[in-house]
Amino acid sequence: MKKAFFFDMDGILFDSMPHHSQAWEEIMSKYNLNFTVRDCYLQEGRTGQSVIDECFIKNKGRHATAEEVEQIYGEKTARFFELGGAEPIDGVKDVLNYLKNKGALIFIVTGSGQQSLFDVLHQNFPETFTRERMITAFDVAHCKPNPEPYLKAFEKANFLSHDVNFKKSDCCVIENAPLGIRSAREAGLDTYAVNTGPLKDSDLLAEQPTMLFHNMKELLAYLQFF
Repeated sequence: MKKAFFFDMDGILFDSMPHHSQAWEEIMSKYNLNFTVRDCYLQEGRTGQSVIDECFIKNKGRHATAEEVEQIYGEKTARFFELGGAEPIDGVKDVLNYLKNKGALIFIVTGSGQQSLFDVLHQNFPETFTRERMITAFDVAHCKPNPEPYLKAFEKANFLSHDVNFKKSDCCVIENAPLGIRSAREAGLDTYAVNTGPLKDSDLLAEQPTMLFHNMKELLAYLQFF
């Protein structure tokens, strides 16, 4: 049994990726930027600024200006909220409750920079995530696929564990995105991929996760062996 679990947010805790992808596609198209739903899932984990800048380089051969990033990301965020809130991923509460009962440390590691993130988490997953167990866009200099977010999570877990023998093999990442899996793997952490979206298994397996599951029920059944 692992001692600490690091959860991604979109597509793992919340079924929010359909709204994110629709919002991204609509707003990018408005600015003559080709960014499909599949692109959104493949780029998941990056900060909004990074996504926009990468799209500008690909479509226009230049970096986006600060003004362009602010305008596009603002419109995308507004459109996302217009589409309505997202419900928790089916079965994830059972996984979290099981891990809580086992005494595992539970973290969230996300590229999101939403100021209301803690309130949303507390409302949907009460007494599960604390501020000291969150790694967000405000906590890192480099977003996924850079390993920094998951290395930060490991550092925090190591400190909070009060265990002199705590090591990376005591931790596990729960991810649904290729870039998130790459981030975790390059941080030297075991990674359980859960394919909750439209990507093919091969898209996730290409990043060499430790295990691949197709839903939270499969993941929970595996965890209950330990």
